[in-house]
Amino acid sequence: MQEKGLIFYTKGAKTHCLTQNKSEKCEDICVRKCFFVSLCSVSDNQMENARKVIGVGEAILDILFREGQPVAAVHGGSSFNSIISVGRAGVPCTFVGYTGADIVGRQTVDFLHANGVGTDHFQLRQGEKSAVSLAFLGENKDASYLFYREPSHVSSSWTLPTMERGDVLLYGSYYAVCTGMRPLIEQLLDRAAQAGAIVYYDINFRRNHKDELESLMPVFLENFRQSTVIRSSADDIEVMFASRDARDIYNMYISRYCPFFICTAGAGQIIVCTPGGCYDFQAPPIEDVVSTVGAGDSFNAGFACALIWEGIMPEDLPLIGRDVWQRLIATACRFAGETCCSTENYINDRHDRLNGFNGANEPSMSHQAHQAY
Repeated sequence: MQEKGLIFYTKGAKTHCLTQNKSEKCEDICVRKCFFVSLCSVSDNQMENARKVIGVGEAILDILFREGQPVAAVHGGSSFNSIISVGRAGVPCTFVGYTGADIVGRQTVDFLHANGVGTDHFQLRQGEKSAVSLAFLGENKDASYLFYREPSHVSSSWTLPTMERGDVLLYGSYYAVCTGMRPLIEQLLDRAAQAGAIVYYDINFRRNHKDELESLMPVFLENFRQSTVIRSSADDIEVMFASRDARDIYNMYISRYCPFFICTAGAGQIIVCTPGGCYDFQAPPIEDVVSTVGAGDSFNAGFACALIWEGIMPEDLPLIGRDVWQRLIATACRFAGETCCSTENYINDRHDRLNGFNGANEPSMSHQAHQAY
């Protein structure tokens, strides 16, 4: 956020202030629960040590239908939606993916640029058609999909982003387990491990792929092993493990591979499982829901941004208490809630984060931590 020649950025629990002249000094400003601060005005030199978010996934054009009629066309894809929200929040970010070298593809690149997302590792492929989906909104503003796309595959000309310690890699969905994209995912996971990045994995596995579950399970488990934090919806774990009990799934299938698990359930309970116990949160109510498409993706974006804004590094995660988890989840919920209030798949494109989002409507946590063993 820029005001009267000043630029604000967050580090740890504080918001700091830079003047336009780097030789000048300005007092640090402590802001209680400052979750949303736009960093768009900060120059590369001023933020040379800034952490970043790397998203990898599918780029697709979503055409939304309500009562049988098209009402909007928005750029989408699970990790794509997340990285747009990250960019709009002002956090440095880049996207790894591809689309066809057609009018939809060119508009996709322009859209990424317009929202502050780097495209050095995003390909426009000649001779391929951009993917399209039809999203049919139901009475509860949720969606069912029809997809029109070519099989995903890796190009030999692909370059990978540099990762630094504390960066956040966002990946997930069928894209993260399908055979065509597996070489790219493996390279990114190896690079993240070498760099000391936080790896955030959204399972996002839908029922239409259930017939592939048995053959894909070894890939899922490998993703679990290489991830720092895993998120799923209750619907995802029901498809994969025939249970909606997040604690049981954590204990039986996830904890041996990955120490941190977040399970969301729409407007219901959010369960955070850690080696020390599980915490219950109630998702805050959302008024005037327009569409839930992209809400989970924006939740992921908010969590990634919160890790950076709170100054949390990989080695800090085992040490944080429930108050910090509450702040992380609160930020994620605010991202998700804002996304539900428009036909877009991401948070609004505006720069009043400091005043507009100050931690109100946080999810509530039960006072008792449920043991995870």
